[in-house]
This record gives sequence, C-alpha cells and structure tokens, in this order.
Amino acid sequence: MNETIQLPPLRERFFRRDRRSVPAARRVAYETLTGWGLADTERGDDVLLCVSELATNALLHGVPPGRHFRVFLRYDGVVLRLEVHDSGPGVPRIAGDADEGGRGLLLVAALSDKWGVRERDLGKVVWCEFAKPS
Repeated sequence: MNETIQLPPLRERFFRRDRRSVPAARRVAYETLTGWGLADTERGDDVLLCVSELATNALLHGVPPGRHFRVFLRYDGVVLRLEVHDSGPGVPRIAGDADEGGRGLLLVAALSDKWGVRERDLGKVVWCEFAKPS
C-alpha cells in the first residue's frame, strides 16, 4: 500500500548566523515545496529565489552575533506565505538607483504577489506571498 506522506501546512526552521545557512534554508524550502507539490513549478522557483534573498538579507543585516534567523513557510492550498524573522534593528528598504547593493527586495517585490515588513518585540519579519497559479 503506497501512501503519500503530506507535510503539514506550515514549516519553520531556525538557522545559525553562518554563510552556509542560506543554502540550507533554500534546501529546507525546496523539500517543503516538494512535499506540497509546488517545487517544480514556476512559482516554486520564485519562492526559492525569495528564500535566498530574504535569508541573505537577514544574515547580512539582521542577525546579531550569537543569534539565529527563522524561515517560516505556510501553504493553505491557495496562498503560500514565506516569512524570515530576525532579531536585528532597522527596517529593510528597496534600493534606489544610486545604491550599489540592495537589489534583493526588488526581486522579492517583482516575484511575489505581496510583500511587506512588520516589527516584532525583538527585530522584524520580512514576508511575501505567492498565489497558486490557476
């Protein structure tokens, strides 16, 4: 008897302040998307790129030494939500024309259907959402 194992509709993982955490976060996201049947879709590629961008931003700008960042994925069958939580100060912004870096949020804004930032007791959450294609 073959039974399909379904992952729960949400998944989260904490990652250390380490450069290897970005590819690790992307692997966890890919495994999660695979379980939800979304990995090999156009939106799946968009989600994975946004995981990389937001995890990189958290690592470079939001995670103080000795702290971690959290990647949270939730899928309700219609909308997939990605959140990256960090404990650093400040609010990220989309880069201007004169900025040398900071293009990651431009990608997130272009690839996702919605995105935003919300403060939390210690740090912030940068999130984005992807509607399932019809």
